[in-house]
Amino acid sequence: MTNVLDPRTLSGFNSRLGMTLTEVTADRAVATIVIAEEHLQPAGIVHGGVHCAIVETLASIAAGEYFSGPGRSVVGANNSTDFIRAVGVGSVLTAEATPIHRGRTQQLWQVRIVGSDGRLVARGNVRLANLESREDDRSVTEPRKS
Repeated sequence: MTNVLDPRTLSGFNSRLGMTLTEVTADRAVATIVIAEEHLQPAGIVHGGVHCAIVETLASIAAGEYFSGPGRSVVGANNSTDFIRAVGVGSVLTAEATPIHRGRTQQLWQVRIVGSDGRLVARGNVRLANLESREDDRSVTEPRKS
């Protein structure tokens, strides 16, 4: 399991989401987030971009754990997120990422976001490209073909 307290795990934009990672393995990632004012759109509900960011972040972390190793990384290629139920400030959300497909060159992960009552708030799929750097020049290339 990845050290979920490692500050590199949620750096940059991801650190602004306010997510707390509770589990990260090659097969699943789980996080919680308490909705605050900065997560809202003008109508007083969670901005759809927040859901998209949670979905992409959690899928990327889990996919990266699966495809880990020297010179290996993953990058999002598609994010399709559906907003099911509106929530506001103070809501506690739990997101869970699980794999749908993990291949040699790409992965597909599903993320479900539920409220504290267990009801579905949003769900999304993220397709990620598996990238490897060449050993000779460290530039990003397509994954090696077997």
